[in-house]
Amino acid sequence: MPRYSSLKFGVDPNTIKVTGDGVVRYVVVATNKEGGGFNAFYEGVHCATDEYKTYARFTSNGTWEPVQNPEWKRINDRTSRYTQALAYQGLCRGHAPRLSVGEMIRFLKAPIREVE
Repeated sequence: MPRYSSLKFGVDPNTIKVTGDGVVRYVVVATNKEGGGFNAFYEGVHCATDEYKTYARFTSNGTWEPVQNPEWKRINDRTSRYTQALAYQGLCRGHAPRLSVGEMIRFLKAPIREVE
């Protein structure tokens, strides 16, 4: 993420899965760089169409709440800058998922470029 962002994002590597239809699913956690609260989302990226979907959100009472009628949205939507960074820096290789979850994790740990 850009240096000026007040949030830090991370993906739980144990949650990364590629479904039969080519969607990369994962749990992403957003924390404030200054400390304090966090948000977590269960999402999917469809590399072939440059879209993402949020399936569930972690609530303050410690449970996952499914999103009612989740819809595919464009990755380049300004409200999903972190999703764009995850997709382009680690999850996708062009319009396809990377060859393996291990490769995705390696690229997420050491991205080649920043997305601004």
